[in-house]
Amino acid sequence: MSKALALIVDDEADIRELLEITLSRMGLRTAAAGSLREARALLAEHSFDLCFTDMRLPDGNGIELVGLIQKKHAGLPVAVITAYGSAQAAVESLKAGAFDFVSKPIDLGQLRKLVDTALKLRATVEADDGGLLGHTPVIDALRALIDRLARSQAPVHITGESGTGKELVARLIHSRSPRGDAPFVPVNCGAIPAELMESEFFGHLKGSFTGATRDKAGLFQAAEGGTLFLDEVGDLPLHMQVKLLRALQERAVRPVGGETEVAVNVRVISATHKDLGALTAAGSFRQDLYYRLNVIEVRTPSLRDRQDDIPLLADAILARLARANGLDSAPRLDASALARLRDYPFPGNVRELENVLERAVTLSDGSRIAAADLRLRSDPPAVAVAPAALHSAAPTAASDLEGQMEDIERRAIIEALEKARYNKTRAAALLGMTFRSLRYRIKKLNIE
Repeated sequence: MSKALALIVDDEADIRELLEITLSRMGLRTAAAGSLREARALLAEHSFDLCFTDMRLPDGNGIELVGLIQKKHAGLPVAVITAYGSAQAAVESLKAGAFDFVSKPIDLGQLRKLVDTALKLRATVEADDGGLLGHTPVIDALRALIDRLARSQAPVHITGESGTGKELVARLIHSRSPRGDAPFVPVNCGAIPAELMESEFFGHLKGSFTGATRDKAGLFQAAEGGTLFLDEVGDLPLHMQVKLLRALQERAVRPVGGETEVAVNVRVISATHKDLGALTAAGSFRQDLYYRLNVIEVRTPSLRDRQDDIPLLADAILARLARANGLDSAPRLDASALARLRDYPFPGNVRELENVLERAVTLSDGSRIAAADLRLRSDPPAVAVAPAALHSAAPTAASDLEGQMEDIERRAIIEALEKARYNKTRAAALLGMTFRSLRYRIKKLNIE
């Protein structure tokens, strides 16, 4: 098997030599160019596995080369070499399609990690849909965008209404990337107490504050080599936004109580249902952090924008509910129920569809779900017969059955919260659900 071939484009001979020596020691072959014209000629003659290009070239700039490679050599990872502290140039290169960037003076440890990731990227095989179901144009476009973003290291910001699958999109970008074998660490920024945020994100040293009985790694260190997913990033307080910005710019974190920074190799994907642009304009979110996080924006479509996907989504959800409840087969939606779902606006999106169908499985006869079983928000109050499989006694009002189930659920959640000393993250783990699901149920059941 032949060694990987790297193209180095820089008008400074000492930089070219440094890169050639470093890459050759990693087992790579190299070819070097001092200008855009020479780089074009080499690209026409050879098939490269990765490329490094300086931002400033005698006859153009690195962004032009990135664009050329995107058009004619799709799949070739390009890293742009930028001047120290030139954040704007780094962001510009990532938006143009660069895989990553490296700042001068070049840190050899960081360079080696970048090369390893780039070569994995070159060999990455596309994954399946990974749970992103649907065949509407907006979903097809989203899948294509996910595939492109998986080949990049650019920070991604995912926007969209609650319940549209922002975390699913983040996980797909991660799993299809060369970081897919490394950790994916999700964190809900609104769930961490402000006084603990710095310790949670960056870690702390033993004795750095009361209760710090041992060294603890933070979320950045936990995601080393992988992806840190910052959900509801708009909830970060301003003091934490400053520290996060520095960590992203320097690619290093300083644990609480530490005197030196620790280098981290982490890709950050953020998400929120809020309008970060509006928060920035209002002064509650830093503009420089907004531009750092929002290099590439992805919008998850609402269920209203993909109504033709509802039958497919409903079938998949019902099959999952049947497995979870030990049913021999999944209940089927009759024509009236399917028509009702298509007409309903679903303000809660796919998450609301899941909750509606979970309730309908309980209220139906176990084999067929009718429109009356859906109990959508805009429907009038209805009385339904409890499933024969659950009750052999006389029919029970649906509202009574639902009330009994909610009482059981409420008691279970309160008990878990008490055991976890009202730490919602721990309570969710005790209940075997996600933090987001627990938060939704607490709100739904009016638990204080």
